[in-house]
Amino acid sequence: MNRFFNRELSWLAFNTRVLNEAKDESLPLLERLKFLAIYDTNLDEFYMIRVAGLKQLYEHKIASKGIDGASPEEQLEKIKHYLAHEIEERELEFQKIQALLFKKGLCITPYNELNLEQKAKAKTYFKEQLYALVLPFKLDSSHTFPPLANLTFALFARIKDKETQTTSYALIKLPSFIFRFVELEKGLFVLAEEIVEAHLEELFLEHEILDCMAFRVTCDADIAITEDEAHDYADLMSKSLRKRNQGEIVRLQTQKGSQELLKTLLASLRSFQTHSYKKHKLTGMHAYKSMIMLNLGDLWELVNHSDFKALKSPNFMPKIHPHFNENDLFKSIEKQDLLLFHPYESFEPVIDLIEQAASDPTTLSIKMTLYRVGKHSPIVKALIEAASKIQVSVLVELKARFDEESNLHWAKALERAGALVVHGVFKLKVHAKMLVITKKTDNQLRHFTHLSTGNYNPLSAKIYTDVSFFSAKNEIANDIIKLFHSLLTSSATNSALETLFMAPKQIKPKIIELIQNEMNHQQEGYIILKANALVDREIIEWLYQASQKGVKIDLIIRGICCLKPQVKGLSENIRVYSIVGKYLEHARIYYFKHENIYFSSADLMPRNLERRVELLIPATNPKIANKLLHILEIQLKDTLKRYELNSKGRYAKVSNPNDPLNSQDYFEKQALKTF
Repeated sequence: MNRFFNRELSWLAFNTRVLNEAKDESLPLLERLKFLAIYDTNLDEFYMIRVAGLKQLYEHKIASKGIDGASPEEQLEKIKHYLAHEIEERELEFQKIQALLFKKGLCITPYNELNLEQKAKAKTYFKEQLYALVLPFKLDSSHTFPPLANLTFALFARIKDKETQTTSYALIKLPSFIFRFVELEKGLFVLAEEIVEAHLEELFLEHEILDCMAFRVTCDADIAITEDEAHDYADLMSKSLRKRNQGEIVRLQTQKGSQELLKTLLASLRSFQTHSYKKHKLTGMHAYKSMIMLNLGDLWELVNHSDFKALKSPNFMPKIHPHFNENDLFKSIEKQDLLLFHPYESFEPVIDLIEQAASDPTTLSIKMTLYRVGKHSPIVKALIEAASKIQVSVLVELKARFDEESNLHWAKALERAGALVVHGVFKLKVHAKMLVITKKTDNQLRHFTHLSTGNYNPLSAKIYTDVSFFSAKNEIANDIIKLFHSLLTSSATNSALETLFMAPKQIKPKIIELIQNEMNHQQEGYIILKANALVDREIIEWLYQASQKGVKIDLIIRGICCLKPQVKGLSENIRVYSIVGKYLEHARIYYFKHENIYFSSADLMPRNLERRVELLIPATNPKIANKLLHILEIQLKDTLKRYELNSKGRYAKVSNPNDPLNSQDYFEKQALKTF
């Protein structure tokens, strides 16, 4: 018997749970539409990274197998088979929601259903807003198929010269920055590509349009940095970002058009590819023909539309923790260690702390890591202002996937302001979220630290669930300062901390030690692990052994889980759950009944435990430990948004009509009351 679930199929199962939220009829319509947008965006990234990686392994004949023993070719086949049915489900759900939105006055209307007045408005919009931005190409012997960047959206058409009666093909690129949904009248939207398609004869004069289809390509978007290239991360990342759009095409999505036109498009794309997959029955890319609009990720335009707030859930206003109501946040932290649970408790104190430190004359230095900060960051703004007055040292991780460009921008801005900026560490991605502020009062140095499971990003702090911790304890600050020094001297792989635990050296051995300790207590042992993913083979094997010793184990794993629960003789004492709801579960909390409870930036994956700089923080304060345990206990009682994984790899909703509980709703209502 195979002891592990396939990683890629487990991720797809997570995205299925996202799709299930779109099917939840208890949610407002635009909330359901939001989950369709998230589903598609997730799938884009999956193809850009995971599928692209498998194709690279297959092409180069690298004998790498998944944790379940599946070859790259087998995994690609399984992915295609899994998605074949689910893509249809997604289309049907979109059509259902579209029909319900129509009744509420939000109409996504096909161009051919517009009346004459509406078509006249569409024509005006094309001339004024689209004509100058689209890029039409006539493909012939002197004009070959142009390069297609990742996530290119375009039209492909067969056209006929009215004078010579000869046929040829045309490509029309649509820029990514245009509005996808064109509002011709209040509540009436038409897709931009349908407006362009209706006016193709204005782009190809003296031609008749015989056939047309919309299509979209997804390319390999992973960025690899070799040791020989790593002497200048910032310069290399700039070059790599330019190359990202030139990756191999791994997926083709099409809509409308004849089968003949599709065959011509496929032939054109294959001839354009730089590598040959002739022996592979997948022919180098996964191809899907859609009955609905392409790229549901653009539905965010409608979800965020200001005129349809009644079709959304009301915005939740995070609570300010009462200990941060004082004017001096540092005094609050000196009184006691504090733990916030975002987004239920506001992220504002984190921003305020940095801004207050930047303007406080007693502040000597700020040391901080930045992983994903976003395009508009009040935190980076405060650091830039502080850099002219005090010592500011920032490690900006340039390898944060899909945030590389933003991080590169902020790194350069901080350097210009006078901050010391480190562009990551070779071979290690710095994923730990940490801040230490040093002040001098009464002729003594005082240190204040902030550690978190989430990013220093006010926007994601509103939609991700994370815990963040404030402390004035010297032993914690000393560990963080030591870690910063090791990052500056590129010695992080050999560093060990005293109070905290860091990867790549300490976290995995510590977690295994904690599992072994619970094994000593057999049936009295109890473990709860809450993480985004559980993939690490060694940790899974130790959990199996603990189960066989009688230890009760509850796993709350939002996404990928390669462990097989409820297998007799192997894992009958292990139950695996996943919570998918309004907020993205992101906090990592690890509880061991006979030892302690911890929170961490690290998931239980080889990349986090072996190839990243991460932190594992013990909750030594009883109040904080109880707060973390309370979070886990409530989530294990969720009967509305919690799924359970069985030994066959299937997830089913946990329900109890007599005791309905949505843990995320509970934390919204009980924020500050129970904490």
